[in-house]
Amino acid sequence: MIRNFEMKDETQVIDLWNRTLIKDNIDIKKFRRQAIFDDNFDNKLSFVVEEDEKIVAFGYATKRKFPYLERGLEPDRGWINVLFVDERYRNKGIGSSLLNCLEKELIKLSIKSITLCAYSPNYFFWGIDKDNYTEAINFFTKRNYKSIGEHFSMGKTLHGYQIPKDTLEKKKSAEELGYKFINFEYKYALELLDFLKEEFGGGWKRNALIAMQNERIEDVCLLVLNKDGKICGFSLRQIDENPMRFGPIGVSSKDRNMGLGSILLDLGMYEMSKKGIYRMFFVTTDEPGKRYYLRHDLEVIRTCVEFKKDI
Repeated sequence: MIRNFEMKDETQVIDLWNRTLIKDNIDIKKFRRQAIFDDNFDNKLSFVVEEDEKIVAFGYATKRKFPYLERGLEPDRGWINVLFVDERYRNKGIGSSLLNCLEKELIKLSIKSITLCAYSPNYFFWGIDKDNYTEAINFFTKRNYKSIGEHFSMGKTLHGYQIPKDTLEKKKSAEELGYKFINFEYKYALELLDFLKEEFGGGWKRNALIAMQNERIEDVCLLVLNKDGKICGFSLRQIDENPMRFGPIGVSSKDRNMGLGSILLDLGMYEMSKKGIYRMFFVTTDEPGKRYYLRHDLEVIRTCVEFKKDI
């Protein structure tokens, strides 16, 4: 029986999630924070499959009810955030029936395309892990979902981390040109928010704004100032309360190709190591980002494929 999710299902859904999505364990608080308490969560788009009072599959989809920054409502777009089936109940048509149900409800809302997983801001995954969930990739590919790119999670150990000598030399050269590398100060708050929105979009501005609201930005943000004392670079970490999560990081279009980003990256990792944070990671970067971070001795942790289906 397929029915809408109810709050009484929480424990069973989480238990099934952790038995099924073995590389992405969660607890109830994370599930509530990123799914149930998301502004756009709609119980009409959330389903369980039940057999003999036991939940054997779960899936939910999203259609924006509230605008997201400059993206607005994205009225033609829907997401299937997650879908999984108990291993013992696979190959019985349960996953197909659940997917059909989710697609049908999204189509009622006049969407024209469906993206898997990569729903901002509260995504659980940026795509499907191609090394650990090959069965899921095959499942969606057979149902006309097309790959639209790969994203890479990357990381690095910071035990005993020291800033490389060539970075220190780059930093000295940049400072001789008038650049300054500083910890965030609140006198730059409004300038930083404007800088991020103009250079990188509302999502980056939102990350910094939340760090300011939570009064932690002074501990997690570095700035680069140009010779005129204006912000031209920035790095942030801990955007989801995880102290090991690094990023976003970026330099203004006018000041790129001068090594400022590399300096920021190494300074940020050094600050983390001094605080006893001995591992750093990025959730997602693209292929050019991957090549860049490989040069800084980061390693690929996982590769996720983003899928889309036009209706």
